[in-house]
Amino acid sequence: MTYGLNQEAALRVYLTDGRLELSNKLAERTIKPFVIGWKNFLFANTPRGADASARIYSLVETAKANELNPYDYLLWILKQAPALDLQAHPQQAERLLPLHFPR
Repeated sequence: MTYGLNQEAALRVYLTDGRLELSNKLAERTIKPFVIGWKNFLFANTPRGADASARIYSLVETAKANELNPYDYLLWILKQAPALDLQAHPQQAERLLPLHFPR
């Protein structure tokens, strides 16, 4: 009870936006494929390999969450990204968000 009372303000945040959920079950379901497939990623024996795997998984799960075909979304990103100067203008990455994906 004490924990709940002390965290009341934070716990009530979900009431301010109907899209928020009280539990983290959606997040847990989203990362489940990554957790189940961890043995498949043992080849990522370097921090850079692990980072690359995490980035790809993030893009795949983002596509799924936005009801896009992950393959089509990844292909689109790989075609669009080289035309952007993300080093000089990181804000251009917004052009790769699912809302800009041609449907």
